[in-house]
Amino acid sequence: MKQILSYPLSVIYYFFFGLCLVVFHPIQWICFNVFGYQAHKKSVDYLNFCLLKCLHILGTRISFENNFEFPSGKPYIIVANHQSPYDIPPLVWFLKKIHPKFISKKELGKGIPSISYNLRHGGSILIDRKNPRQALPEIKKFATYLNQTNRSAVIFPEGTRSKTGIPKRFSPNGLKMLFKFCPEATVVPVSINNSWKLVKNGSFPLGLGVHLKCTVHQPLAVKDFDADTLLAKTETSITSNIIN
Repeated sequence: MKQILSYPLSVIYYFFFGLCLVVFHPIQWICFNVFGYQAHKKSVDYLNFCLLKCLHILGTRISFENNFEFPSGKPYIIVANHQSPYDIPPLVWFLKKIHPKFISKKELGKGIPSISYNLRHGGSILIDRKNPRQALPEIKKFATYLNQTNRSAVIFPEGTRSKTGIPKRFSPNGLKMLFKFCPEATVVPVSINNSWKLVKNGSFPLGLGVHLKCTVHQPLAVKDFDADTLLAKTETSITSNIIN
């Protein structure tokens, strides 16, 4: 029965998902071009709130566990495992206080209403993952931006999404660049569970009744560790809390 229901509910979900993207695209444009950064950020926050609400059509439950305060006036590096595109809205909405910005692949920078616009204008960066000569200097510039604005980077160091929930080995290069050039930052490890079940059949039909869980772990100050130790602690903190 669940498999049968997944087809019509996925159609309904995609209708409202697409509607959110189309409606918020001009809202973002107006906010950014007329009112500036803060208004644009608010529009992006509420876009992601609406995208989370759309997931309820699929019977998705969303839990975000965070027992930590994040003082303003410093940059953060949010590090998470990556299971599906549905990892992103919870991070944007529930960590909105620290202004999450993404290190994203360049292909997402065009062609997607709202999402591409935000990636180009909201403070995120677009990199060519196949070209380290382009990617690493961009990450260095991104680190400078974080230091100047006291905003937050979101990085998925696995590089590509895990299709089974089992975490892939973390790639060290991007993280180490951020550690090196954001020495005053605090790392925020986040474990994401079960979002892969939404796309276990691909993009259609979507999974029903998934409990998407995000857990924030003990923050780690970059300056308190050498890069290798910090990378290992961050990876262990995240992967040890992933339910396979």
